[in-house]
Amino acid sequence: MAKSLGYIWQRSDWTNFTWRSEEILSLLGKCRLVQGKLLGKVIDLGLALDAHAHAEVLAEETMKTSAIEGERLDIRSVRSSVARRLGLPSAGLPVDRNIDGVVAVILDATMNHNESLTAERLYGWHAGLFPTGYSGMHKMRVGSWRGEEPMRVVSGPVGKETVHFLAPPAERIPEEMTRYLSWWDSSRGSMEGLIRAAIGHFWFVTIHPFEDGNGRIARALTDMALAQDDSQKHRYYSLSSQIMDERDSYYDILEACQKGGSDITQWLVWFLECFSRAIDRSETILSGVITKANFWRMHAQVTLNDRQRNVINKLLDAGPGGFEGGLTTRKYVSMTKVSRITAFRELSKLLDLGIIRQNPGKGRSVSYDLIWP
Repeated sequence: MAKSLGYIWQRSDWTNFTWRSEEILSLLGKCRLVQGKLLGKVIDLGLALDAHAHAEVLAEETMKTSAIEGERLDIRSVRSSVARRLGLPSAGLPVDRNIDGVVAVILDATMNHNESLTAERLYGWHAGLFPTGYSGMHKMRVGSWRGEEPMRVVSGPVGKETVHFLAPPAERIPEEMTRYLSWWDSSRGSMEGLIRAAIGHFWFVTIHPFEDGNGRIARALTDMALAQDDSQKHRYYSLSSQIMDERDSYYDILEACQKGGSDITQWLVWFLECFSRAIDRSETILSGVITKANFWRMHAQVTLNDRQRNVINKLLDAGPGGFEGGLTTRKYVSMTKVSRITAFRELSKLLDLGIIRQNPGKGRSVSYDLIWP
């Protein structure tokens, strides 16, 4: 291996990626097996057309793809933005342009996965991630390839930084991205889908074409490639959530392969194992949706008004014990904007139907919780 060359993009065989098939074939088989089982379970549970299942995974993906970059988003704002985008009842919170931009990018990548990937589309994604034109307090080039400043991935305090990666110089970006976009188009249908998703991710972050947001866009491209592979607009697992759990090894494996040769077996093995674990944990992400589906299936014959259904859905979203202080008449009034008498009457009906139960405590401290399935 010609270590003197420093980085993979400096080699003459750059982008002629190779791998050792014997090391990934069994992993590919496992990935396809768990992927098929998940889709079968989704169909059996009736979630395939459930916008709430899609919303839950999209919210998780939005939270975790930002968390990987060290950005913590407010879960309520994320869910509100996701609900608005999907046409579901939202929390009515003010629009956070930064959160809305991340949601829009992920949705465009998956829902519109059959549309052509172009430089202009990537510019639009980038602009969506940075609607103010700033990354933190740093003014940046938005909606265009990065400028002349060298792009380095570093860690450590100022003056004692460790350089993990140096990206190709800016003057190479147009040519590099033209080649990438051409490959993206020609490889679809001619390359194993999961391998294509892994290569597309590695190749893009190695070019590092933007000043910031490269990781988030690379993960959106991965979601797009996976959607193209399984022909599913909706995702029922979150790869970003799993990458967040394995963030240190994610960066370590990228650095090792970006400093290596054309053989990227090590990256492909890591990616496929991560993908398999993402599928395995999907039940955790979807547990709330599954619980909600089971709950409404149990009470399918019960007649309730929209106010009662909305309040119940909020309790279901919060999860067992997650609705702090329990549901009270006062909270019901606040959520539904009805009189206290109407609230008491509607809560009493839910009690009589066996949908909610009274928590321990009497008098003014009376509160209720769902009878969970």
